[in-house]
Amino acid sequence: MKRMKDRLLASFALILAFVFSVPVFAGAYEDMEEALARGDTGAVIALINRGMDVNTVDRQGNTLLIQSIQRDLPELFDHLMKIRARINRRNRNGETALSIAAYLGRIDHVRRLVEAGAEMNFFGWPPLAYAAYNGHVKIVDYLIEKGAEVDARTENGSTALFFASRFGHDETVRALLKHRADPTIVNDRNETAADWAAKGGHSGIEALLRVSEDRG
Repeated sequence: MKRMKDRLLASFALILAFVFSVPVFAGAYEDMEEALARGDTGAVIALINRGMDVNTVDRQGNTLLIQSIQRDLPELFDHLMKIRARINRRNRNGETALSIAAYLGRIDHVRRLVEAGAEMNFFGWPPLAYAAYNGHVKIVDYLIEKGAEVDARTENGSTALFFASRFGHDETVRALLKHRADPTIVNDRNETAADWAAKGGHSGIEALLRVSEDRG
């Protein structure tokens, strides 16, 4: 009888602990969001040290690591890397920390993530496509040199060359061609990178790609 009573008391204690811990965690998440919004790295790190999950995500699925890049909080990024936050977690758009760093042109973040083993080739929009989209040629070069597939395709069959061409990033287009990007690739709309250059009104890039198509 005593053993059963002890078990009931233990169960009751666990229930109470859970009930009273929920508001605490809820409050901590709110504190985290507020600290990130005001760029208070110290407060964010303090919350992590108090037990907040280092891989906590926001409503869009962005991890703290992704947010440290989005919000340009280098000290927080450095701390999260040191405590080995998950670097390949994706948000709801399928983006990783490396994807966001490549898109924003954060070469130092890109290097750190790649050196830590961040995935470069995966289904969806690979980081190389994000770098090419905004014409970050140094990141394009670096990713390819580190093993990124130059002709990796997005869901609609487009490659990094398509995006660099569409948005008129001449230097990036030339860099991709130097790395042997294939200008003859056709996406699911039967379009080539040259067609995308034409859509964007970039006649010089279109002409370069048409010549490259013929050579290919």
